[in-house]
Amino acid sequence: MSSLQRVTLMDPVAVQRTLVRMAREIVERNEGVENLVVMGIHRRGVELADRIRGVLESEEGVKIPFGTLDITLYRDDLETVGPRPLVGESSLPMDGVDDQTVVVVDDVLFTGRTARAAMNELMDWGRPSRILLCVLVDRGGRELPIQPDIVGRNVSALPTQRVEVLVPEQDGRLAVEVVTPSLGASE
Repeated sequence: MSSLQRVTLMDPVAVQRTLVRMAREIVERNEGVENLVVMGIHRRGVELADRIRGVLESEEGVKIPFGTLDITLYRDDLETVGPRPLVGESSLPMDGVDDQTVVVVDDVLFTGRTARAAMNELMDWGRPSRILLCVLVDRGGRELPIQPDIVGRNVSALPTQRVEVLVPEQDGRLAVEVVTPSLGASE
């Protein structure tokens, strides 16, 4: 039997405050919201992207095009997923991504492989003028030379630890936790 130790790094108030700051940084980097598209990476990046879009629309008073990316078929480890991977739906904003600044939102940046897959998929859809990678948590440990443009929080985690972003739509609450297997426990 395995047991896990969970430490909360960010509660709902801290997560929301961080998303507001990240939305403001997006506006600053883009010098406004013109030609801006927000896209979330399935799974939890979609919910975070939607929250960021809500902040942008509320503070800027305009509708922000929104889309989602399911990177399943773009993974470099697809053969390890199994013979029938569960493929979700990607959705492109109505006006596409050509000549737009596309903000790609994910929950946790670790190895960089998910971000690479998301950019590959996005480039199959068109040619953005710019891509900004926006992550709630950067835990380091990159295997690819990919760095986020906008980071909510940097976290140092051991290779044996997981950093989990929890969202109400999937987990019943909003938080960021570090999960550590207890000594002698196996998952």
